[in-house]
Amino acid sequence: MLLCWDNIHETGEKMTQIAVGENEGIESALRRFKREVSKAGIFSDMKKHRHFETPLEKHKRKAKEAAKSKRYRKNSRKMT
Repeated sequence: MLLCWDNIHETGEKMTQIAVGENEGIESALRRFKREVSKAGIFSDMKKHRHFETPLEKHKRKAKEAAKSKRYRKNSRKMT
């Protein structure tokens, strides 16, 4: 049995796959699969594309992310 999730949208990755062992329970295989999917960033990508984002909303989000990044870089320089 093979569990897989297709993730070709933006990241370019083919898909996340988990091969289920012969004596492995479906619960443990599903747990491993969920862990791999979350590590690949598929859940955050799904949340990001759940609703249409207008150009104004996109601009505001990117400006907010840039300010946060700038703040982080500024604080990291003070520590060194």
